[in-house]
Amino acid sequence: MSFDRLSLLEHDLHPRVLLLGDVMLDRYLFGDVERISPEAPIPVLRIGKREHRLGGAGSVAAMATALGAQVILAAVVGEDAEGGLVRDLLQQARIDTRFVLTAADRCTTVKERLLGSAQQRHPHQMMRVDRESDRPIEAGCVETLLAGFSQCIGEVDLVLISDYDKGVCKGEMIARVAAMARAAGVPVLADPVKNADYRRYAGCTCITPNRVEASAAAAMTIGAPEDGLEAARRLLEFGVDAAIVTLDRDGMAWADQSGAARLVAARPRQVCDVTGAGDMVLAALGYALAAGADMPTAMELANTAAGLEVERLGVVPLTRGEILAELGRDAQAGENKIVPIDQLEAHLQHVRQAGQRIVMTNGCFDLLHPGHVASLQAARQHGDYLLVGLNSDRSVRELKGAGRPIIDQQGRAEMLAALACVDCVVIFDDASVAGLVERVLPDVLVKGGQYDVEEIVGHDVVLRHGGRVVPVVMEADYSTSGLIERIRNLPLHKRNAA
Repeated sequence: MSFDRLSLLEHDLHPRVLLLGDVMLDRYLFGDVERISPEAPIPVLRIGKREHRLGGAGSVAAMATALGAQVILAAVVGEDAEGGLVRDLLQQARIDTRFVLTAADRCTTVKERLLGSAQQRHPHQMMRVDRESDRPIEAGCVETLLAGFSQCIGEVDLVLISDYDKGVCKGEMIARVAAMARAAGVPVLADPVKNADYRRYAGCTCITPNRVEASAAAAMTIGAPEDGLEAARRLLEFGVDAAIVTLDRDGMAWADQSGAARLVAARPRQVCDVTGAGDMVLAALGYALAAGADMPTAMELANTAAGLEVERLGVVPLTRGEILAELGRDAQAGENKIVPIDQLEAHLQHVRQAGQRIVMTNGCFDLLHPGHVASLQAARQHGDYLLVGLNSDRSVRELKGAGRPIIDQQGRAEMLAALACVDCVVIFDDASVAGLVERVLPDVLVKGGQYDVEEIVGHDVVLRHGGRVVPVVMEADYSTSGLIERIRNLPLHKRNAA
């Protein structure tokens, strides 16, 4: 079955996921800051509320479970009160803990966050206090966890690894898990730790470092999204099948050993707290891939979920309903349809991998009118996916003179994206569309208006590559110039209303 982001959440899917990693307890102390200490120049936090949440691999497990996955967690906690709290929270989240071990020689990792607010404002982190043991877990725990893996590896759809370098994933653990999973035909998705030797992830299907982690591992600076693609390609040298680099405000970059690559853009967000964003990415990717989605679709879901996560304070599992509501807002706005030109090739690769026939048309679309809509609807009927090349404001001025466009390029793009028949809008800056046609190489090139095939710009390129060129006649009464002339001829009060 083929899934998009909506169907992943709308269907009653419960993929089985085996998760290995460093589980933690996140403790939040909320209070008010009303004065400075007389003992030192520091704020005094008067505690009003205390919360405990799952952290690390525990938060990944809770997030994946909230999406619908059946999660078996393999982890180690200490023989202490915090370890008991972790077990209680895992039970409340309906996570299978049969392979959560208790070790007397180590403490449970605790991250205690102090959050203060002043004058009834939103709380902000003032400090984090950590208690942890980062020694490798003892050999007995390693063998017990691996024995558990061998028992259930054939029953799961995917393995997740949440590596925080607190002991569970050190040594040969990841290599042995990856080999076991590969022998069983089960993919392994790992979130690596900062400054690790990435050879420890060799054999994994995919790794998901963030911008900072990937920069260090790939020995390069990641600035623009295209740098993320290059970093992802370099990370393949560590013996993984694919790499996803999460780029915070710039979305995600993915490359795999077959040469496939893709950028997924992120929309601007009001960031409240980045805590948990990486866990959310791993959980959403794991859920989607385990459910049978392809990688680009899984990335789109994870990108949306991570965007929602950073709008919340602390680590908060998201429900299907919350993500569905966000996808509904995106669809209504049409914003995911407006693709930056530098991301176009990667975007269209996903479309082609899905077997869709790409139809392309282009124009200024200044003062969108019924003739435009009719021609776009007609164009869409010639294939599965309609891409509209939209002239930038600069190129419109070059073509039509001063005073045009009447509506700026962003407004025109948003109007086109709001049409159900339009699947993608790309703004291009050249007066001629020829260069864009070369980049897209559509299966069908459509142009509205009174054109013969030989007059349509780019027809030779499309025909040379085995595509079709189709003229679509637009009613002359609906031309933009005709509309402008009608407005000019209206009485002044009606002209202002128009």
